[in-house]
Amino acid sequence: MGKNLTSRSEDYSKWYNELVVKADLAENSGVRGCMVIKPYGYAIWEKMQAGLDKMFKDTGHENAYFPLFIPKSYLSKEASHVEGFAKECAVVTHYRLKNAEDGSGIIVDPDAKLEEELIVRPTSETIIWDTYRKWIQSYRDLPLLINQWANVVRWEMRTRLFLRTAEFLWQEGHTAHATEREAIEEAVQMMNIYAEFAEDYMAVPVIKGVKTPSERFAGALETYCIEALMQDGKALQAGTSHFLGQNFAKAFDVKFASKEGGKEYVWATSWGVSTRLVGALIMTHSDDNGLVLPPKLAPIQVVIVPIYKGLEQLDEISEKVRPLVKELRSKGISVKYDDRDTQKPGFKFNEYELKGVPVRLAIGQRDLANGTYEVARRDTLEKSTVPVNEIVDKIEFLLDDIQKSIYKKAFEYRENHITQVETYEEFKEVLETKGGFISAHWDGTPETEDRIKEETKATIRCIPLDAKDEVGSCILTGKPSIKRVLFAKAY
Repeated sequence: MGKNLTSRSEDYSKWYNELVVKADLAENSGVRGCMVIKPYGYAIWEKMQAGLDKMFKDTGHENAYFPLFIPKSYLSKEASHVEGFAKECAVVTHYRLKNAEDGSGIIVDPDAKLEEELIVRPTSETIIWDTYRKWIQSYRDLPLLINQWANVVRWEMRTRLFLRTAEFLWQEGHTAHATEREAIEEAVQMMNIYAEFAEDYMAVPVIKGVKTPSERFAGALETYCIEALMQDGKALQAGTSHFLGQNFAKAFDVKFASKEGGKEYVWATSWGVSTRLVGALIMTHSDDNGLVLPPKLAPIQVVIVPIYKGLEQLDEISEKVRPLVKELRSKGISVKYDDRDTQKPGFKFNEYELKGVPVRLAIGQRDLANGTYEVARRDTLEKSTVPVNEIVDKIEFLLDDIQKSIYKKAFEYRENHITQVETYEEFKEVLETKGGFISAHWDGTPETEDRIKEETKATIRCIPLDAKDEVGSCILTGKPSIKRVLFAKAY
């Protein structure tokens, strides 16, 4: 199975697109801008879902489901929200088709026009807050901590598998609170959960911060985010959590009877991550040989490939391998024994290397005679010979070590690609020659932010939460600044 991947150094974008398709993760569909997620790619998403879902439930959140369609009038109730999403909305205007009278095919029935157009959800704040008005009457109903796993549609013109598609899968949390403090604490908590998931499961180091006013979610008072750095020096927003204040509560008249007997508007948050995380996973760790997956999210953590001549040898190897497969599965390790007789071992080695399986075992007649396995780790491609009585311990060690090692490699890359600059010339030079995050002073105005973006294509990714107060001068205007922000080109 020849990989024939374009190298990252030759064309990173082409390498990514080829890898997604050749590793059987996803493909373009018959609908422009939409993707088909194939079983192997969906298995990664399922593992992400499972990990996140547990973290949500451990912090008191419950899952629910809300409609795909949103009445147009709902979207217009929160002005900044509709302005933020208006250009990305798919609109349903009719509810029926019919055969054309001239026999030319199916047409939209002009008599089946909806009284009010429906928006295919780009996000669910409006439909959910209309529902919360019925659910929330008293302080006893708060906090309301709801999450939904769903699909959304944002009509993107330029799409790329996983990273930006017209339809994508995600989760969106929507919570209601009695006080401003509780809502802010919730938004921060969810940002921290996303960061923990990215680092512990995905092995992707992230920077926690807040967005500038112009980069905030439409309708939010504050947007908290986690920003990751890909191998080509571009940033990727991996997750966001929004403090919405009382904007949506006021727009949809969601009030509660307080302990003191008064009527107050509730305080809100929303937060979400999407299948874009699969793209982040690929671009952070993978190499010119294919995917490199963190063991915690790999659909297959261990693959065993028999090397044999004739069915008799295969039976002998299979008898030796079955107890190992059973033991590994009893420990919660996903393992595949690939005894297909339609492909040669070399093809299989190539296939599992391309698909990023963390640990590969090979066993042939010589190994049977010596009581050993050949073990290869995907991240470094190192091979070793391991005695049968040590193999389970070795596999457990490797899965843990690979998870830590790929995080360490990504962290070191990220740290080596955060550059402090003092001048605009230095800023532009680093951006073009090195890339990565650029730590620079900014005067705090949207005009300066817009001009830098227009001239360099770099945006302010975040104001880091751990940014220290530091007197300086804006790189563009020279005006006073009290804190550095992180700029980067981004996906």
